[in-house]
Amino acid sequence: MSERQVVVVGYEGAEMLDIACVTSTLDAAVKLGATPPYAVALATPGGRDIDTGTGLGLRAGRTLERVRGPLDTLLVSGGPGHERAAADPRVTGHVRRLARESRRVASVCTGATVLAAAGLLDGRRATTHWALAERLAAAYPRITVDPVPIYVRDGAVSTAAGVTSALDLTLAFVEEDHGAELARLVSRWLVTYLQRPGNQAQMSIFTGPPAPEDGLVRRAVDLVTSGLSGELTVAGLAAAVGVSERHLTRLFLDQLGQTPGRYVRGARTEAAAHLLASTRLPVGTVAARCGFGTAEALRQAFTARYGVPPSRFRAAAQRAVA
Repeated sequence: MSERQVVVVGYEGAEMLDIACVTSTLDAAVKLGATPPYAVALATPGGRDIDTGTGLGLRAGRTLERVRGPLDTLLVSGGPGHERAAADPRVTGHVRRLARESRRVASVCTGATVLAAAGLLDGRRATTHWALAERLAAAYPRITVDPVPIYVRDGAVSTAAGVTSALDLTLAFVEEDHGAELARLVSRWLVTYLQRPGNQAQMSIFTGPPAPEDGLVRRAVDLVTSGLSGELTVAGLAAAVGVSERHLTRLFLDQLGQTPGRYVRGARTEAAAHLLASTRLPVGTVAARCGFGTAEALRQAFTARYGVPPSRFRAAAQRAVA
């Protein structure tokens, strides 16, 4: 029986979860009947064992320089050592070589830096961990860096946002290779959600960063998140916190990196995603509760943010818990 050869590239300072989310998911797929099975190996420069970003060690299975294709999948992990790896011509050279011999290429988190340094993301849309997306975009202007999705697939090259998003991307690979039913079984085996859409935002109003430092912005944000079905105009928010529209906009840009209007739209869309996934409310009711005038207005905003309409998003969420 032929095998799907998968090589995960690690290096000193790679993130343990970036690697384990991939290898454990594929191992579960094999145990649950993936045919042909995956044959997964961790390859490192010089074949050396590596210390991960968490202080735990990993034993290398193969020497990066000696790996030969054809490969089914080449995946580069991220981690605190990603910049050193990207600056090492041995690493980027062999990643570039193996990419030519692989059916698909992927990275997790800051592993995108290594793919970028190897020239494999030029002219492509890609993602990485939200906290480092700006740095990647500045360093590699030929890449369209999108910090919002949990993973991006551009042709044969995929990039995942960070850490556990590797699990989502690997489940997508399992579904592509072996069908939705096996992917569902693997997700249940791993006790994880099947399957967050790739365009789902990395952060949300439910799991986002800490509250803004500025008290006026915190008050405005509280007004938004507690009253999504209301008007929530910039003028109304500014009046409620006692500043001009221009000053409130300046504060939002400084504290949150976006205008009040954009923040409101994002908050409403995130809330709609939460209701679609967790309730059976009609789409029109969800739209009303989240401040969208009509179901069509929700559909347009939802598709713009997530790349899928509300109905498709809900169907995926329902399959996840079936």
